Amino acid sequence: MIKFPDNFLWGAAASAPQTEGHSLLNGKSETTWDKWFEEKPELFNQGQGPQNTSNVYEMYHEDILNMVNIGMNSYRTSISWARLLPDGTHLNQEAVEFYRSYFQDMLNEGIEPIINLFHFDMPWWLMEKGGWENRQSVDAFAYYAQIAFEQFGDLVHKWTTFNEPMVHIESGYLYGYHYPAIVDFKKAVQVGYHTLLAHVSAVKAFRDSYNDGKIGIILNVSPAYSKSNQAGDLQAKTYSDLLSVKSFLDPAVKGTIPEKLIKLLTDNELSPKVESGDRQLINDNRVDFVGINYYQPRRVQAPINPNKPAKMPEDLFANYDWPDKKINPYRGWEIYPEALYDIALMMRDEYGNIPWYVSENGMGVADEERFMDDGMIDDQYRIDFIKEHLEQLHKGIAAGSNCFGYHMWTFVDCWSWLNGYRNRYGFYRVDLNDHFQRSVKKSGLWFKELTRNNGF
Repeated sequence: MIKFPDNFLWGAAASAPQTEGHSLLNGKSETTWDKWFEEKPELFNQGQGPQNTSNVYEMYHEDILNMVNIGMNSYRTSISWARLLPDGTHLNQEAVEFYRSYFQDMLNEGIEPIINLFHFDMPWWLMEKGGWENRQSVDAFAYYAQIAFEQFGDLVHKWTTFNEPMVHIESGYLYGYHYPAIVDFKKAVQVGYHTLLAHVSAVKAFRDSYNDGKIGIILNVSPAYSKSNQAGDLQAKTYSDLLSVKSFLDPAVKGTIPEKLIKLLTDNELSPKVESGDRQLINDNRVDFVGINYYQPRRVQAPINPNKPAKMPEDLFANYDWPDKKINPYRGWEIYPEALYDIALMMRDEYGNIPWYVSENGMGVADEERFMDDGMIDDQYRIDFIKEHLEQLHKGIAAGSNCFGYHMWTFVDCWSWLNGYRNRYGFYRVDLNDHFQRSVKKSGLWFKELTRNNGF
């Protein structure tokens, strides 16, 4: 049997905008998702917008009991900035009562809450001022963080600032997937820089509050693997890792932006606007732990005839279609569990063996109703996926990597942005046609055995 360390965190992850529902009720103001759905509902799968998602606002108590039923001892979700501070200044007392009840319920049932502050849900009032393009967003986020720590710091002892900051940067400012759907490499770099400053400013607010907990950041890490050992392919790997991995991991853990990244941006006329004092702020506010979201690797090769200076990341590294890949056809993502072992060693060897955990890992599958068997979805493919990844994670822990937990995306099927409910990820099915009724899948029962044995 593969056994995991004592007190290992077994759980799942989600976010406020993808689960809570009540998106314009109970004092919450609009986010970019509410506004985009209002303006362009045709962009959203089957017209599924952010209004109801999984109705956790009403059903959180039932959900927490279901967490207990499958052996979870921890859960990561987020606070909605637009719910807590609808205008950025005034506290929504109903939101405070909701979140305090939600978090206390977790604690009462032995579930440790890990609470994240930002999961792609930019408040509309701030978006109207330029969102992350505007440096005012840094102070606005720091104030929001401070309020959250004050209101919930007695209940929550593990905090994170951002979930996957690279996603709102790339999706919103490079590839047009998320609002405001801009394609501009230089703007994306500036948005990334302001996001980094918002992160370290929130860490500073946490330290200044004398909170007795820990604070970290959650990063999506897709390690780059080069097509060959030729110089051009290896340089493509270096560029990919600098932009996608080290850009946030280095400042968060080491307190410095890599000099190679600074040079890369300078050489390509992409450098962000900075102010004196920024470097010191970054250096002084490092994290206590890191969450790593891992779904897929990145295969890269040297680009052919790239633009110079680079107009897009593809001018620095081109995608390589590895012929031996195993694929999840529903997302088009490669399944490569071995990268989780490589990540474990990277955290051990390059980042001082800082405490870290797998904050997301999961498999989205469309039309899961096909696999209904006697009233339960038989998602053996998800069980196999988890096993393969846990084997590699255990190998990394055995090699000395300081990993303290594993969270699946996600607990109950959730709304996934423009994709709506096209792909399902949960341990529990959500029936959208029957008042959001929950029912456990086969993977949930397997997870219960996993947590009971602390291994498999």
